[in-house]
Amino acid sequence: MSAAYMSRISLAVVAFFFHIQINGQLIILTKNDTIQSKKPLTSVSVKGTRKINTSKLTKQIFSADQFDVAKGGNGIDLIKNLPAVSINAEGTFTMRGSTGIQVLLNGKPILLDATSFLSQIPANSIDKIEVMNTPSANFDADGRAGIINIITKEGIANGSSYNINLQGGLPCINCYENKNDPTRFGADIGLSIRSSKWDVNFATNYLRNDIAGRRDGDASTLINNIYIQFPSNGERSYYRYSYSIRANITYTINKQNNLSAGFLQSEKTQFRTADLIYNNLKSNLTTNNIISNTNYFNQNLVNKYGRFLLGNIDYTHAFLDKSTLIGTVLFEKALLNGFTNNLNLLSNLKKDSLEFSQNTGKSPLNAYRLKLDYVKDIADGKIEAGIQYRDQFQTGEYLGVQAIIGTSQYITLPEFSDNITITNRIISGYFQVIQKKSLWEYTVGLRYEYANRNFKAAKSINSIPLLQNNFFPNFNLLYQVKDRYKLKAAIARRVQRNTNNELNPYFEREHSETLEQGDPYLLPELATTYEIGWIKEWNKGSFSHTIYYQAIKNVISRTNNVYNDSIIRRIYTNSGNADLLGMEAGLTAKIISWWQLYIGANLYHYSIKGSLFNNSVIVNNSNWVFSINTNHTIKLSPSINTQFTLNYLSEKVTPQGKDSYFFQPNLSIKKSWGNKYLLTFQWQNIAFGNMKTNQQRITTSGKDFFTSTNYIQETNIMMINFGININQVNKKAKLPISEFGEREF
Repeated sequence: MSAAYMSRISLAVVAFFFHIQINGQLIILTKNDTIQSKKPLTSVSVKGTRKINTSKLTKQIFSADQFDVAKGGNGIDLIKNLPAVSINAEGTFTMRGSTGIQVLLNGKPILLDATSFLSQIPANSIDKIEVMNTPSANFDADGRAGIINIITKEGIANGSSYNINLQGGLPCINCYENKNDPTRFGADIGLSIRSSKWDVNFATNYLRNDIAGRRDGDASTLINNIYIQFPSNGERSYYRYSYSIRANITYTINKQNNLSAGFLQSEKTQFRTADLIYNNLKSNLTTNNIISNTNYFNQNLVNKYGRFLLGNIDYTHAFLDKSTLIGTVLFEKALLNGFTNNLNLLSNLKKDSLEFSQNTGKSPLNAYRLKLDYVKDIADGKIEAGIQYRDQFQTGEYLGVQAIIGTSQYITLPEFSDNITITNRIISGYFQVIQKKSLWEYTVGLRYEYANRNFKAAKSINSIPLLQNNFFPNFNLLYQVKDRYKLKAAIARRVQRNTNNELNPYFEREHSETLEQGDPYLLPELATTYEIGWIKEWNKGSFSHTIYYQAIKNVISRTNNVYNDSIIRRIYTNSGNADLLGMEAGLTAKIISWWQLYIGANLYHYSIKGSLFNNSVIVNNSNWVFSINTNHTIKLSPSINTQFTLNYLSEKVTPQGKDSYFFQPNLSIKKSWGNKYLLTFQWQNIAFGNMKTNQQRITTSGKDFFTSTNYIQETNIMMINFGININQVNKKAKLPISEFGEREF
């Protein structure tokens, strides 16, 4: 940057510090500093280190580019580094112990579950992540644990920018004798163009991200004094690939009117292979005699495919009295297909079939929402009000068949087959006040939602409706005690609505010994959260600490019971009420000039009381759970950084058992050439010797069953990511009349 007549520079410093070179002289700036020069300035060079996180009234903001180990990966690879977030062996992540998280993309809600959505968003396209544990009333009340808002990268002002990232994986080190070695590669491309009236962002990506693995399981049932053991072990690997095209376009009509549109299309395919050897031993506990002892080989293949189309149109009108009216239309269309094949053989030669069954499912979804928001500036703040209508319509065609061995004929399994229809309609309205006076800043609001859910199965004459009227109050307070020292408090009520998978009552044969089933009578979870905390900031870091309590009604759990002598049924059910008391802390610090430290920790006590299966099983479990996410960045030279991260989740109880601890260490080395080129080497899921990296044992038990399964996934994964970023400033943008877009998913 140059300006021959510039004598004063003011910078809003949002980093730890800036290195400034003015006419060749090095100057270090901290927050709110200004520079004055008596000489004409011929050149200014600015380099800074962004803060990892910033605390605001209702949210924490995390900078995505501080996590080098996630480059080339997806949104989950970024999210799992946040303080109260933890991830398990199946890739499912939780926040403050709950999977109930509402995900937004650039402020727009999505219907997909958080894990499915984030696995399709490339980490390279994410600029920052906003975490809201107690969101204000203008957001949907969905998400027991709160909201995660993904903010994607934008272009520079009055110019264009281009970025390309290429990713490739080295051959696997631990392949677990899987039939096929995993394949890993991908690319994403982004284009941004800005002018005085137009802002266009376009991005596309493709990602192939397989992972090798194994499964070691033990299971048993007890029926009428007949004891059956059926342990298993073998391959359990994933082959997965996805692509997406995302864009948005904003046109500033004039000072009072603004129009924007978004569009996203994506596809995701996943094959999960589980080829397992079972050893079935049946014995009579009365006589101590062995009834049978059978070994067989099970070929299990699960395919999930999704095609998603999302779009939105926003219109904003600013009135002369400093008020604003915003109208939004969002549309989502999805097609979810899949099948599960189970083939039992006497051996792995594929010539001696004992049983073959197949479940297929086809589930299209259509949804839209209409929203109108009004914002009015008042003294020291503003008031906000709005109304919204949401409509979701989803059908499902489910068919379960079983082969008649020795023939080419199949029989339909009625308990696995039916057509269903699920509708969800929600009408809501809210009002809130936001004010900042002197050292105080607060928001107080109330949201009302009328929810009408209806489940209908073709086999049943009657539908199963659920009508709910709920108020969701919210309060957030931030008090500036002194410079860079703040206190905060919050109260919020949230709801965790049931997914359509949780409602579907028809069986799916997930494994040879496992059936999955939902419950159309499920009630949503309702949770009220109270929290209090404090924040301390200084020139080279910050520390935050929060104590929170959550009271949860109608806890949704996936529980087990016995289906027959060698099959366990997993069913979603309301298992009772729970209390969650915890605290989370985050520390960022630049220890010395070449070492930047980040530690996020969460500790909570979870207690659940209730009953299962018509009060036949009493639930009364509790334990302490903690997670740690830490990130260390060491500057080896002006252009080379190395970064180490560790994600750790302790053991935790479930309504019928416990999940073991789970951890993932990662290392990366990044080399940059100016601001244009970037090369990153990643060593993921580091393991030496007998380290139990990237594996987790899930155990459940009841009076007539026991299960214990260790999910072991690939370690020592080596990846290379290469990025190119080109900015062209003050080039006149040649824009089409219309363009495609994105803001949803």
